[in-house]
Formats: sequence, C-alpha cells, structure tokens
Amino acid sequence: MGVLYFVRHGQTVWNVENKICGATDSPLTRQGHEQARETGKMLKDALDSGRMHIDMILTSPLSRAKDTADEISGMTGLPVCVEPRLIEQNFGKWEGTPRDGADFKLAKENFCDSFSGGESMMRVGQRVYNLLDDVTAVSDTTFLLVAHNGIARIVESYFRDMTNKNFAAFGIKNAQIREYRF
Repeated sequence: MGVLYFVRHGQTVWNVENKICGATDSPLTRQGHEQARETGKMLKDALDSGRMHIDMILTSPLSRAKDTADEISGMTGLPVCVEPRLIEQNFGKWEGTPRDGADFKLAKENFCDSFSGGESMMRVGQRVYNLLDDVTAVSDTTFLLVAHNGIARIVESYFRDMTNKNFAAFGIKNAQIREYRF
C-alpha cells in the first residue's frame, strides 16, 4: 500500500483580504510562514518517531507554496522539487475578486468554463491526475505535495468519489496536512 501526503500553503495576503488567488502570486503573511514552520515541526516529529515516512517534497512553483515547502524542508531536511503541474488553477476574471462571492460559487460548478482567459477545472484535473498517476506508480517513494486549495480539491477527487457540488465546496485550511492511501 502506498501513501501520499498533501499540504496546502500557509496564509497569504490575499487569503486575509478574502480574494481569490488562483495563478496570481500572493505572498505568505508572517502568520503563513509560522503556519508552515509549525507544519514542518509536526512532520519532523512524525518522521523522527517513525509514524510517517516521506522521501521528497513536490511543490507548486508559486511563491506561497514554494515558501511553505522551503519552510517544511528547513525543519525536516527533506529535498524540494518544483513540480509545474501543481500550480494553482488560473481563475481568469475571478482572480482578485471575493472568495465567497455568490457568482464565483456558482461558476466553480461549471467544470468546462475557462473563466474568460483562465483554465477550466477539467484541464486542471487532467494535469493533476496525470501527476498523481505518475507519483502513485512509484511504489518505493513517498511524496509530500505542497500546493493550493484548488489542487487539494482535485487530489481529493482522485482518491475519493465526490459529487460536483461537494467538489466545488471542498477546501482545506492553510498548512493543513492530508494523507491518502492507495
């Protein structure tokens, strides 16, 4: 049985401002860096005690995820590799708008829409599913993926059946760790 871990990046400036980040590179806040270090400490304790094994961190190239991965690496000593397929979805016209907007909530349920210059959820799903196919095929390596809430949605749907409504509503907290067994 294989294991894969996923961590969402720490808090960003736009998270605090309730804005959709998407492919826009919003930096971590001071709290976001602290969240990443705390997650790194928890992972180090789990690795040192043998409760968890991780070989490598794969991270989105966006600074909020890369900085989170670097903080975790600094605590654990795990190597970090940038993986372009983990970049957050480009939400097109919705980037920088309120995360809790009613129109955006409805738009997220339309998986084919590229959001006027962005990237459809179907395209995001394709690239992330391809990555997950690749990493789950490597049975002797355990990966920690550090990425974004939209990517967390795709990863969750890869390992668990979800309705469209549940998929669109799914999210995890900043610096939260999720475990997937396959």
